[in-house]
Amino acid sequence: MRVLIAPDCYGDSLTAVEAAESIAAGWCQARPSDELTLAPQSDGGPGFVGVLASRLGDIHHTRVSGPLTDAVDAEWVYDAATSTAYIECAQACGLTVLGSAPTPDTAVAAHSRGVGQLVGAALDAGAHRIVVGLGGSSCSDGGRGLIEALGGLAAAKEKMTGVELIAATDVEHPLLGPRGAARVFGPQKGADPATVEMLEQRMTAWAAELDTLAGHPISPLPGAGAAGGLGAALLAVGGRRESGAAVIAEFTGLADDIAAAEVIVTGEGRFDDQSLHGKVVSALAGGALARGIPVLVLAGQVTLAPPELAAAGITAAHAIADYAGSVQVAMDDAANQLTGLARRTAADLGGIHRINSGIAPGQGTVDEVG
Repeated sequence: MRVLIAPDCYGDSLTAVEAAESIAAGWCQARPSDELTLAPQSDGGPGFVGVLASRLGDIHHTRVSGPLTDAVDAEWVYDAATSTAYIECAQACGLTVLGSAPTPDTAVAAHSRGVGQLVGAALDAGAHRIVVGLGGSSCSDGGRGLIEALGGLAAAKEKMTGVELIAATDVEHPLLGPRGAARVFGPQKGADPATVEMLEQRMTAWAAELDTLAGHPISPLPGAGAAGGLGAALLAVGGRRESGAAVIAEFTGLADDIAAAEVIVTGEGRFDDQSLHGKVVSALAGGALARGIPVLVLAGQVTLAPPELAAAGITAAHAIADYAGSVQVAMDDAANQLTGLARRTAADLGGIHRINSGIAPGQGTVDEVG
């Protein structure tokens, strides 16, 4: 059987590359004769650069400002053949490089200056196309730090003249309002209710400056609220939004891999409603649905109900937390637990055979665990 293994990252526990290797190890233990294709994916968040580097290998290291006071070493990828730079905002301002657990104070202080420095490094390298993966940030500054690192509003826009700038993101949230950056993502970055309101007011004032720069309203645009509003800053200086999952899928030739597969195995840290809207799992399921290819999800936790899974074309979803016995064990021993879950999943493929025998896509047995 030809099996495509194409997971996203699992939060802070496993990169997409590590997850693919863990799934493959377990699968081989149960079904050593299967033909495996490893194609780790990303939706623009943490692991974006790692996935690209696994294919390109041309990694650059740049010392930039971290989200608070300390500098960090950030990786980015430059493809000289196409003059394209791939940047991951989480490398410079991610929660993982915050240095401590997020608090209301860090939610206010965290900035995106390092991301602007990475964009500057890409320009210095001769990039004519810059793709910025957005996700997993600790900041809620609306991209002000990025703009300041590029010399200010007017200078940033001038530097982007003639450069194809892409904000690669899995979210469609606007900058402001009940679905905006502060109210939706602020609490994940340590903001309490009072801090959320302060961040909303700060971004509202900043949005007016971005609107003036762009010559049209920026804050309502899909993706403007991505990565604490970094999306808005990129859009204001001439960028456009694209699905991060689609960017990776195109670069890695995912469509061809899907067409050749008989089974697809994917996963992420938390498989919930957001997973079905522009993230890696939804992109894979969409490509597999028309071909009737079974899609198995191995996630840290699963919160979706069976009808939701079936409607999305997901054959089965299994939670590492259930396999491990607790969320804590699943996180602390992620690689081994994912390997074990993959081994068990590969050993029991009854539902897969029923789908391959002619049941319509999305109507096969769905085993929701979590």
